[in-house]
Amino acid sequence: MLRLPPYPPFVPHTPGQPTVRWPHVPYPPVGTTAYPNVCILFDTLPIGARVVVGLGSSEWVGNYGGVIDGVLFLTNAQLFSNVGNPIDGIQSVVRIPVINLQFISY
Repeated sequence: MLRLPPYPPFVPHTPGQPTVRWPHVPYPPVGTTAYPNVCILFDTLPIGARVVVGLGSSEWVGNYGGVIDGVLFLTNAQLFSNVGNPIDGIQSVVRIPVINLQFISY
């Protein structure tokens, strides 16, 4: 299970106290990834691999489609409640901001 660091991301390799990249905006600028180190963890995951993505009170089960600009893409995904009951039918494409992820299992 993958646990994500708290937002906002910190600049790596900074001497002394880490500095916040975007202290005045809730989301990073377009074209930059919210969690560059987390996106690297997805590099070894093959496209189409079956994953379970946990959010606050639910989880998505679907096929990994990639990470672009801090957004995780799942294909053929279905939303489940925490107790395992399906909430909705199968969605062809689901976009989940990386900032909202609680855990990932594959």
